[in-house]
Amino acid sequence: MAEGVFVAYYRVSTKGQKRSGLGLDAQQEAVRNYLNGGRWSLAEAFTEVESGKRDENRPQLARALQTCRVYGAKLVIAKLDRLSRDAHFLLGLEKAGVDFVAADMPHANRLTVGIMAMVADEERRAISDRTKAALAAAKRRGVALGGDRGAKLSRAARKAGRDVQVARANDRAADLAHIIRDLQSTGIVSLSGIARALTERRVPTPRGSTDWSAVQVARTVARL
Repeated sequence: MAEGVFVAYYRVSTKGQKRSGLGLDAQQEAVRNYLNGGRWSLAEAFTEVESGKRDENRPQLARALQTCRVYGAKLVIAKLDRLSRDAHFLLGLEKAGVDFVAADMPHANRLTVGIMAMVADEERRAISDRTKAALAAAKRRGVALGGDRGAKLSRAARKAGRDVQVARANDRAADLAHIIRDLQSTGIVSLSGIARALTERRVPTPRGSTDWSAVQVARTVARL
């Protein structure tokens, strides 16, 4: 039984399929059947008109992933091959911080991505073992390890930390960009109006609340 917030992603291979509904109706029905029952909400739906051979050329998928991050939602697709036939691309979803589910194979995401994650985890374990061995060797040579020995962050280190925070804020603003522009296109242009609309949509703020203020919107817009 489906629970939580979802973003739907549909893909048709040709413009003719999109006009005729061939394939698209079946995908939409599969998603509806999967979501039938339970406590769920569909934040948005995106339809891609694209060939399955070029994973990097999917603007609607990029928007769908952005929307998933905005809402903390799960991407739902009708069939696994509608998303990609490339296992490497599926692993990219995990790196993007977005979970997904295929209506025809509800556990395929855990199986497919999980296997690849196990391989990556094995490599991380190997790196960890090599690091521990190196630290043990250094300790045997008398090198002091760990503890606070009065070290202070350099100016460069503090700047690097601030740069990371700025980058995260910019990424969040980029994820919100299409939603804000959609609201503006409907005539909602004031900061307070956009704040009310985001609150009504239950879009999380950068700090995780769902109550937006005009000041928060202004800061986000300034980063776009």
